[in-house]
Amino acid sequence: MSAVSDDAAWVIVETSLSPEALSVFCEYLERLYRINPCLEFHSWQRFAPDRYSAAVTNLSNGRHVVQGMALECLSHGFRVVYSAGIKRSTTFEIRPAPTGSSLTITDDYSSDEKPLAGREEEVDRSLWAWGVALRAYFKTDRRWGWIPGWNAYRSRVWLTMKPSARRITGLIVLVTIAEFAFFLLVVSIYWLEQQH
Repeated sequence: MSAVSDDAAWVIVETSLSPEALSVFCEYLERLYRINPCLEFHSWQRFAPDRYSAAVTNLSNGRHVVQGMALECLSHGFRVVYSAGIKRSTTFEIRPAPTGSSLTITDDYSSDEKPLAGREEEVDRSLWAWGVALRAYFKTDRRWGWIPGWNAYRSRVWLTMKPSARRITGLIVLVTIAEFAFFLLVVSIYWLEQQH
C-alpha cells in the first residue's frame, strides 16, 4: 500500500473471490458503503462516474454527515476522497491472497489544517464493523448466491433497508424457519403414531 499517515485506521477482509471478481464487486460503490452496518443512509446520488454525494447518519459516533465523494483510481484499487468532515479519504486496496483475495480498507484522518486533538468524537468508529459485515456478506453470497432471485433480493430489498431493519428481518426469518421446523416435527410425530 502507499504511504499511510499516523492518523489512519484500517481493516483487512479476506474473501474467496479472485482479485478481478473483488474489483468488479467494489465497482458498485453504493453497495460497498451500504453494507456498513453503522451507516444509515438518507440519500445517495451519483453525479458523474467518479463523483457522488451521500447523506448518512453514522451510528458509531451519532453524527449526521452530508458530503461529496470523489473517486480516484489506484494501481491496486481506488480511493474515495471526502469533501467534509475530519476523515480525509478511504482507500480500498485489492490484493491476491492464498484463498482468493484481500480487501484492505484504510480511513485516513491526516490533515494540514485541523489537528485531530479535541475532535475525537468525530472519528468514524465503524471500520471494524464494516469489515465484519463485508466478510459475512461474501460468505452469505457464496452459500446462497445460487438461489434464483437472491442477488435481486440483496440489491433491491436488503441493501435499501436501515441496519436495524436488516437485523429485525433476520430475526423474523430465523423465528419463521424455527416455527416451520417445529411444525414439520409435530406432523412427522403425528404421522408416525398413525402408522402404528
